[in-house]
Amino acid sequence: MKKIDFVILWVDGNDPIWIEEKERYASNNNERAVEKSRFRDWDNLQYWFRGIEKYANWVNKIFFVTYGHIPKWLDTNNPKLKIVKHADFMPKEDLPTFNSNAILINLHKIKGLSENFVVFNDDMFLLRPVKQTDFFDKNGTPRDECVHNIITAYGVRGQHCHFLLNNIDIINRHFKKYNVIIKNIFKIFNFRYGFRMLRTLFLLPWYSFTGFYDPHIPNSYIKSTFKEVWSKEEKILSNTSRHKFRDNEDVTEWVMRYWQLNNGQFKPRRTKKFGKYFFVTDDNKKIIEEIKKQKHKVICINDVKDNFDFEKAKEQIINAFETILPEKCSFERGEIINEK
Repeated sequence: MKKIDFVILWVDGNDPIWIEEKERYASNNNERAVEKSRFRDWDNLQYWFRGIEKYANWVNKIFFVTYGHIPKWLDTNNPKLKIVKHADFMPKEDLPTFNSNAILINLHKIKGLSENFVVFNDDMFLLRPVKQTDFFDKNGTPRDECVHNIITAYGVRGQHCHFLLNNIDIINRHFKKYNVIIKNIFKIFNFRYGFRMLRTLFLLPWYSFTGFYDPHIPNSYIKSTFKEVWSKEEKILSNTSRHKFRDNEDVTEWVMRYWQLNNGQFKPRRTKKFGKYFFVTDDNKKIIEEIKKQKHKVICINDVKDNFDFEKAKEQIINAFETILPEKCSFERGEIINEK
């Protein structure tokens, strides 16, 4: 089995230096790109590390990608942990950046990152034991689900829709839909997808790709895929990298995932049983139940709205995690040191 690294992005939205720098660049950017929910801290990152140690102790290295701030409780001396600042791998002229799209498309440039790696957002947590083969097969091929979809506008002004359209535009320039289907027919029409496979079937009449189903769970990547896409689409990727905040002209790291799917560089996975995605609202009973009963191996708790009681929701979710992951792990300091 090949080595597998985990990559996680984190930002401390309370860091006064970071806030000052963000505000300096924020005036000319749209409201959605700079809204507080995109950067606020849920104070639950320790449960991400506890879950990794308890349920995925086979991981090779964890690359903790940050603007520069580090949680005070995080033990940076842990041999499995690598602290990576944006300046360590992103072009100097593109910094500072507050654009996760820009950061993610540059991940392959991180020194020491293994060829096979899994990308987590800081709102994705392990709830049950996972195996290496949940993410890659024994030959290092990513586990994924290839289901075709239709891109629709949602959210504030549908900015996310622009990203997806930009991604699909790249895919349609480099891949012919019917050729891909014929070449990978048993991977694309696979029983593991369940009823979601019907989406692909119903979209067969469309000559071009209209989108892909995007499960909000950790995604498995091959570093060489990033390099290949950069070699063929450097202009649009460089343009995204230059944007300080999310921009309608951005592409996302999902274009790398789509590239792998259409190259046939994946093994079908039953994603519906693997992970579950939730929006945080004022009624989070389902999230709490999901955590406590550990129904899935992975959960994503997405914070995309402002019209709920943030402090109450944060307390509820922390209390739920505390019931299944109460003990400190080796990534946490035995005693928190007050650093100036």
